[in-house]
Amino acid sequence: MTRPTLEVADILWAQGDRFLDRYRSSFDFQQLKAFRAIQRCRTAALGGHVDACPQCGYQAISYNSCRNRNCPKCQTQARQRWLAARERELLSTNYFHVVFTVPHELNVLALDNARLFYDLLFAASAQTLLEVASDPRHWGAEIGVISVLHTWGQNLLLHPHIHCVIPAGGLSPDRGRWIRPRSSFFLPVKILSRVFRGRFLAGLKRLYRSKKLHCAGPSAALADPQQFAQLLRRLHRQDWVVYAKAAFGGPMQVLRYLGRYTHRVAISNHRLLAFDGEHVTFRWKDYAHGGKQGQMKLRTCEFLRRFFLHVLPKAFVRIRHFGFLANRFRASQVSLCRQLLGHASAATETPPLACEDSFWHCPNCGATMILLQRFTAAELSPCLSYDSS
Repeated sequence: MTRPTLEVADILWAQGDRFLDRYRSSFDFQQLKAFRAIQRCRTAALGGHVDACPQCGYQAISYNSCRNRNCPKCQTQARQRWLAARERELLSTNYFHVVFTVPHELNVLALDNARLFYDLLFAASAQTLLEVASDPRHWGAEIGVISVLHTWGQNLLLHPHIHCVIPAGGLSPDRGRWIRPRSSFFLPVKILSRVFRGRFLAGLKRLYRSKKLHCAGPSAALADPQQFAQLLRRLHRQDWVVYAKAAFGGPMQVLRYLGRYTHRVAISNHRLLAFDGEHVTFRWKDYAHGGKQGQMKLRTCEFLRRFFLHVLPKAFVRIRHFGFLANRFRASQVSLCRQLLGHASAATETPPLACEDSFWHCPNCGATMILLQRFTAAELSPCLSYDSS
């Protein structure tokens, strides 16, 4: 993929200070940390190293990455490491993709209660899948779930939803056989929607009654128990959106699919089209109108405000595993599933993951560059006579 001509970091360097002057009072530490990391990523401020070509002698400085999970430039290696680990856990069966979305009326609570709200979203969606799948009227099986949290829509506004990738089948109650689905489609979405709605709202009510929900700012009106109860009644009458696709391919298709979802940030640099100092223009898809592609133009401060809405709380885990893929017993459970599926080893069934080349090649002769020396930020000044990468 070619290097983008415009990056979020460019916008931060040009208008970041003005943005901070306006929103600093509402910024938390994690947002400010992400702001500084993205701004300094792959610059001399983070130090670097000199690489050289052993064939032609070409030398260049490479600046270090920030490795912040909100940085559009720092997700490739993290994604490849995660996918390599998941490759060893995939089963030789088809997989389903299910998406759980909460109504937009709840966004005000998500803003002030991010950790509680997103934990509840994970729990309610996973419990829904496990409960409905274990019902003998459907699969009657314990399933495994990989859940990935996304908090944004294509327009960068808050849109919390969970992407779930689920093997097509599960363990029988006695763990003596593998139960396959009865059709190429997943569980009935209407049932999933109703169970999910009930579980999420019940969890929200428990948090409210235990006074754990913070209601201030846009959600201040919900501090009144009558207003909160009225909101819940209104949401109980709505149909919640649960989307399920027909089963798609086996392990390698799942890896490619997961690679598009697991380590995304709110917007990639490749979606940015133009920046004139006052406005940012980017590509987006309007899924409310059939995924129609278009361009959106926002004032710089509004663009950055929307971008930093999606910085998660410190150490918040945005990829989680449930059912027989839960972390504690995953190795033994996956081994059992493979035995029941009739495959003794994942290595014999799944070809190696096609990772992107992690080596930097000389632009002159194509040889693999080697590391000559590392530099701290303070040491980089006298080294800038080298060509910058």
